[in-house]
Parts: sequence; structure tokens; C-alpha cells
Amino acid sequence: MTRFTTKLILSCALCYISPVTKVYAQNVAPTVPITPTPRSVPSSFADLANRLLPSVVNVSTSAVLKPEKQDDQGPDSSNPDGPQVPEFPPGSPLEKFYHDYMNHKPAPNRPPRRMQALGSGFIIDPAGIIVTNNHVIEDADQITVTLHDGTEMPARIVGRDSQVDLAVLEVKPPHPLPAVSLSNSDAARIGDWVLAIGNPLGLNGTVTAGIISSRGRNVDHGLYDDYIQTDAAINRGNSGGPLFNLAGEVIGINTLIYGGSGGGSIGIGFAIPANDARNIIDQLRKTGHVSRGWLGLKFQDVSYDIAQDLDFHKADGSRGKGSLVSDVSPKGPAAKAGLQVGDIITRVGDQEVTGQTMPRIVAAIAPGTKTDLTIWRKGKIQTIAITLGQSPTPPDMPPSDTHQPLHMKAMLQGLGLTVRSIDADIRTQYALSDDQRGVLVEQVTAQGRAASRGIVAGNVITQVGQEQVNTPDDFKRLVQRMLDQKKKEVLLLVQDDSGLRWVPVPFAEN
Repeated sequence: MTRFTTKLILSCALCYISPVTKVYAQNVAPTVPITPTPRSVPSSFADLANRLLPSVVNVSTSAVLKPEKQDDQGPDSSNPDGPQVPEFPPGSPLEKFYHDYMNHKPAPNRPPRRMQALGSGFIIDPAGIIVTNNHVIEDADQITVTLHDGTEMPARIVGRDSQVDLAVLEVKPPHPLPAVSLSNSDAARIGDWVLAIGNPLGLNGTVTAGIISSRGRNVDHGLYDDYIQTDAAINRGNSGGPLFNLAGEVIGINTLIYGGSGGGSIGIGFAIPANDARNIIDQLRKTGHVSRGWLGLKFQDVSYDIAQDLDFHKADGSRGKGSLVSDVSPKGPAAKAGLQVGDIITRVGDQEVTGQTMPRIVAAIAPGTKTDLTIWRKGKIQTIAITLGQSPTPPDMPPSDTHQPLHMKAMLQGLGLTVRSIDADIRTQYALSDDQRGVLVEQVTAQGRAASRGIVAGNVITQVGQEQVNTPDDFKRLVQRMLDQKKKEVLLLVQDDSGLRWVPVPFAEN
């Protein structure tokens, strides 16, 4: 699920190629042919792709569309972006149809609709640690990871960070998984070959090739923009997938594209550099969230005009670069260190900064760390010691542990589904009545026996055969009884949007 910007860049180039005319003149020495410098251009990416494909996964998510969000879509709602009703002649049958359709409200006890989404990810630890984009899994209540060989596994969120749009997932594989490593993305150069692997539009294991088109792109997506731009084709579903160099290392995480109204790739994609992602991934794995350094000031980039107005230049006379302080928070780290409005910060520690790079550099420093700021103040260079504070922006915390005691859940591998108890939270989430009995279908394995019979997550199973079920333990016990009796299928009474229906579900063959 690749996030799209609203921009559309259109370019048109006309190229005229003139015919080569050979001119021979007497007494003119023949031209010595120039031998081009050999370039490392691969004849094929097949071997590299074959090696890397098993490390890339499909990330599918499911989330409940809350009733209030479903209802607030009519033309008379307060939602200005709601669907608009076309105008029809008064009394037209189409006028009545659209009026009835747009003003239809779901039944109060109807379970909310579920939204499905797809994205990509890649394995960084054979034990089952996977990196993807935060927007791929944000708000999801079910996450399934599908390996290149088709194996499906439920995943949990280890940690996520919406500010840089990264998330770390964990699965429990039966054996070690093929993992890839993050490269030194600072060494990547404009013009280098790259491969993007992911699941665009749900097409698993798609490989596209291109080059690095630019570095350090700021597309106004967030405070920490520092994207690698590539022309490798990236589309919906590539989000969270890796951008590889020819050594098979991840140099970036595909995150954004510029696209037209159709949402397709136009050869302008953006990836989070591996060096920017490494520290965030490490923090998410260790603590589940990201802590960022904070100076407690506002600043802006030093433009050419600002440098001229302040007579701010380097020792060699070239235009000075840095971050111009425009405001200092009272009692913040910068105020305590003595920074003033009008100061220009040129270095944080040993790193040169600009208005664009400073947020990312400061955020990467752990709160409580002491460092030096090099500043330009009224024509003089000074060094100021400062202790960074904790960013006031609250971190994105991983969801609370969803693992419940065994009596709360039951997984039936033979049927390809997981059920759980109906508690107060489930009644609220799925708009179930207080007298609703049964067990909730929490997860259904794609291509499984239950899925083949139309059972989906959010359904309620009220009976197994002729017996009522109230807990997962009841459900598991009754299904096991059917297995012990050598039954080939189990008859379930299932409640869905349309009401109750009997569903025979065959057992998987041993």
C-alpha cells in the first residue's frame, strides 16, 4: 500500500538526432577511435533477484471500519469530503435510488465492515524480524505475513514510528528465515543501479530495476525527509519493500511515489535511506518506540538572501550554510545553554547542518546526551555545550500485547481459523448486542477450509452441530469430538451481516 502524494510531475522532452556525416579531406590525419571506459553494467539481474526474493515478504492487514466512520459519509453529513449525489430530473427512478442508497444506515447490531490492505516488507533477522512502513500496518488489528514460498504466519507489531514511517514486525517461523542486511546508504551514488522488490497491486515477488535518480530529497512529507529518489517502478503495494544495491544489501525502504490520477508509477519513487532507518529499527526492536533528542528551538534554513543580509560567509568567502534560530523555548535545552534568536547553528557535534538536515541529526542523538553546537553570532564563531532533552512529541507506542490466555482463544489448524471469546471490548468493536452468544472468528487463513466456505473474520459461530458454544474451549472440544468420530466435516451455525446460516466446513486431510 504505497502512500501517494497529491503532486503530479509531467515532463516532456524532444530530442533530435542528426545523421552522422563522414567527411574526408586530404592531408588530414585519420581520427584515432576512442575506446570507451568499461562500465559495470550487469547482463542480467536474474541471479541477484533469485537470491533476494525469499527475503521479501507480503504484508496483509485487516482493520475494522468503525460504525461512526461508515455512517458519516452521506451528503448531509458534516464530512465535506463525503460522496456527492449527481443531479437527476425530479421524480426520476435514479433520483430515488441514489437518495435511498446514500442515506442508508446499517443496522445497529450489524458488525462493522473490515478493510483489507497490502504492503511489502523484508526480513532482517532469521528469527522472524521484519521491517515495513508504519502506514502499511497502522490501525491494523490483524497482520499476516506471507513468505515467498506461500507460507502464511500471523505477525505482531514490535514497534512503530509514524514520524519516519517505519515499523518492525515479528513472526514465529518453524525454521530460520533468509535475511538481508542494511547497507551504508551514504556510499550510494546518483546513477547506481538498484532493484526494488515487493508486491505491487498484490503481485507477489515483483522485481523492478532502475537507478538512484537523486539523494537527500525533501518532498514535504515530514520533518525528517531525506529520501533516495529512484526511477525503479514502484506502485501500490510496494510500500515497506526493500531497495537493493547490486551487492544485495538494502540501501532504502520504498515509501512514497509521485503518481498521476490513476496512481501508477511515473518513475519517481522515494525510499528511506538505510542509514536513517538503522537507528530507528534498533530502537524499535529494543524498546518498541523511538526516543529523539530535542533542542527546544525553532529554526529555518539559511537561504542565499539571508546569508547576504547577515553578511554570513565562510572563511573562503563562499555563502555560509546552517540553521538560523527564529525562536527559543523558555526553559528548554537551548535556552539553558544560552542560545539566542539570530544565532546560526553550523555544526551539531562534528556534523555540519542546514535547516533541512538539522532535525534528522538532532533527533538521532539520544536524549540526555551532551554535545557541542558550533554557532555564528554577529560575525563570530562560538562553541556552546548543550545537553539534549527528550522530544515533546509523544512516541508511537506498540499496541498492548494481544496474546490472551489459552481459554480466551483457540486455533483450529484443520479448519484454518482462530476464534476468541466475546468480551466487552469485542461487543463494542463489532457492535454486538449484550445477549450475543458464541465465539468470534478472529482470523481466517487465506485459502483455508473455512475461507473456502465464505467464513470471514468478524463472523460469530453460535453452534457446532446441534450444540451451543460460548467459549473457545467449547468450540475446540466440540470440533475435536467430530474428529474423534471420524467425521469428514463439521457443521457450524454462523452469524454474519445477513443473519444466521449453516455452513459445513470440511476438515483438512492429514
